[in-house]
Amino acid sequence: MFPMRASLVTLLAAAVLAGCSSGGSASKAPEPVVAATTDGRCDASGAGFAVGKSASADLLEQARKASGSQLARILKPTDVITLEYRSERLNMHVDDKGVVSRVNCG
Repeated sequence: MFPMRASLVTLLAAAVLAGCSSGGSASKAPEPVVAATTDGRCDASGAGFAVGKSASADLLEQARKASGSQLARILKPTDVITLEYRSERLNMHVDDKGVVSRVNCG
């Protein structure tokens, strides 16, 4: 019985190690750039530079990267939103003219 278990353990170890090897020619999508101090969670202080600027997709992406967030969205005064808190999401609040009034996480 012991040799059978040893064989199964060896087979399992080989399968796990084979899954870890890289083919070298496989193309992978580039890893997203995240602030070094976060693990994908939002830190709104990094996106404070956006306040007072006109909201755009480029500004949203810059703020997302600066905050270390995985997700970001622009919220207009008339938008209906849920009250769920998502630690990996940056919210960019804009006024009626499309100017960023505040940024926060959630």
